[in-house]
Amino acid sequence: MEPTATEAAVLAERQAATGREEVLHALRRDLEAARYAANRAFKQYDATDPENRLVADELERRWNQALEQVQAVQRRIEQHEREAQALVPPQLADFEELASDLGEVWSSPETDARLKKRIVRTLIKEVLADIDVEASEVVVTVHWQGGVHTELRLPRRRRGQSSVQTAKPIVDAVRVLVRLCPDAVIAGMLNRNGLRTGRGNRWKRERVTSLRSHHKIPCHCPEKRQAEGWMNLSEAARLLHVAPRTLRLAVERGEVQAEHPLADGPWIFKRDALETEACAALAARAHRHANRPAVPSANQRDLDFSST
Repeated sequence: MEPTATEAAVLAERQAATGREEVLHALRRDLEAARYAANRAFKQYDATDPENRLVADELERRWNQALEQVQAVQRRIEQHEREAQALVPPQLADFEELASDLGEVWSSPETDARLKKRIVRTLIKEVLADIDVEASEVVVTVHWQGGVHTELRLPRRRRGQSSVQTAKPIVDAVRVLVRLCPDAVIAGMLNRNGLRTGRGNRWKRERVTSLRSHHKIPCHCPEKRQAEGWMNLSEAARLLHVAPRTLRLAVERGEVQAEHPLADGPWIFKRDALETEACAALAARAHRHANRPAVPSANQRDLDFSST
């Protein structure tokens, strides 16, 4: 699809068109020769003595064969002309426009798998794969239609290793979320954040369980959560006797440590991180603001309800 390749493709098509014209000229010469042979056979048949049946039958058979050859050559010429008319000669500008749009077409969300397969079949002649045992790599050689070869080296998959893996950020998020939530709840959180498995599927409890098992992540345990002191935002706010919004803002300012593995997901706190001087100061400030009486503004007016 590079500029030199498109020019070569146009030149090759012009050469092919010249070849088709040469084939057509050759067929027309064959037609002339077949017609000459048919006329000659007819003259021989017409000049023979009708009473000599053996000779007349043989000359008639040869004349019929010559006529059949004429018809066969005529059919080949008609077929060749139909095929030539069906071919639209490519223009260099058209090729260059297609080459510039190929990346956009391939990346477009409206391009389905069938169209991508047609593009691959059009551009790629064959793909050969070999194994480099010493380097533990798979050597893939792509033979393009234009005659160019591209070599790719991919790491060789070990036995039992899946070639389609879930993204690492999702694995890290599950590793943190199991401190608070069971697999079914985690699956709902991942779906709510628009995350998918390595194969592009929605999450289910079974798939979260399989992911944990593959990455050796322990399952959610309420007793372990209680013993290690893991809390969500509401539980941590109750522990400090502050509003959840006050605690969340403090986390965003960096005053309190917490983890937030998903944009649309829970904040995760540990009890030890809430027993710091910064958290105590936060709680004290929140209590002072809560106990401070409201000062009336100078613009406020007293309302008289005695007449109602």
